[in-house]
Amino acid sequence: MLTLYGVPGWGSAISEVMLTMAEMPYHFVDVNGFDNPGPQHDVLALINPLCQVPTLRLDDGSTLTESAAIALMILDHRPDLAPPIGSPQRTLFQRLLVWLVANVYPTFTYADYPERFAPDAPEQLQNSCIAYRKTLYQWLDGQLVGPYAMGDNVTLLDAYIVVIRSWGPRAAWFTENCPRLSAIADHIEKREELRHVLRENGIFNCTKR
Repeated sequence: MLTLYGVPGWGSAISEVMLTMAEMPYHFVDVNGFDNPGPQHDVLALINPLCQVPTLRLDDGSTLTESAAIALMILDHRPDLAPPIGSPQRTLFQRLLVWLVANVYPTFTYADYPERFAPDAPEQLQNSCIAYRKTLYQWLDGQLVGPYAMGDNVTLLDAYIVVIRSWGPRAAWFTENCPRLSAIADHIEKREELRHVLRENGIFNCTKR
């Protein structure tokens, strides 16, 4: 069985949702605290020296990291969770999958740990990253049509959207400033097969908290 190392509500939640969408069984190992010295850091470092989540141990014992790479692995088993090859939606899917991890993810790296990268002005770096992240989300909102990210059919991109809506700047901001993203996340929350994994990650009904 696949083994996923992560922390509830963190980036590993995206991989959990994707694996659940694909009906691929996995065992979850909570490594909360991995980002500071301690036993959880040591456990994760043995598998992934970069100490990042998600980290996925495959059935053959090899390790896979990066949520986009995990998405591509899942698509090898469930190609229906992306638009058809050759379609315009497929091109957009590929673009947005890489765009999310290349553009949005770094804003969390720097905003969550600003003292590591700008020890003389951590608050300034944090504020700049958060402001930039909002502009990225607004751009993404304009690329989508609904009811899901790629139209009528659910894809792995929807796993990203339902999770990031629960992160900063939080659901209320998305409702007001990114209505398409917010509506897509609402659709995903209504999918019965995902309710348990969303609830375990503190995401289900996040608009009501």
